[in-house]
Amino acid sequence: MSKREREKSARRREAHKGEPAQASLNNFKMSARKIRQVADNLTGLSVAEAMSALAFSLKGPARPLRKLIASAVANAERKGGADLDALKVLRVEVNMGTPMRRFMPRAQGRATRIKKPTSHVTVWLGE
Repeated sequence: MSKREREKSARRREAHKGEPAQASLNNFKMSARKIRQVADNLTGLSVAEAMSALAFSLKGPARPLRKLIASAVANAERKGGADLDALKVLRVEVNMGTPMRRFMPRAQGRATRIKKPTSHVTVWLGE
């Protein structure tokens, strides 16, 4: 890495200092309602508390949410300027994605549509 690239990277870190770090997971194949059951409990927790709560959760979306928070922590570290021990989960936003459409054969040559839900999840971390 040249000197110019290092200076440019340092300026970029300074420009983003103080902004919340975020990570997003798009088109996750689970309904938004199921994810919200777990995600609503994370807002306001420190990162360590949120990770331990997700580690012991038996719900399905706990593991992907844990990976998503780890990704947001890595983004905060890469941005620089954030105290990693003081990071908290500011907000978790769960939105519906576009449903995958499948068809199931039915009686008398008909078919019914089955919608398999997807979700978009975004996590914001800050101090």
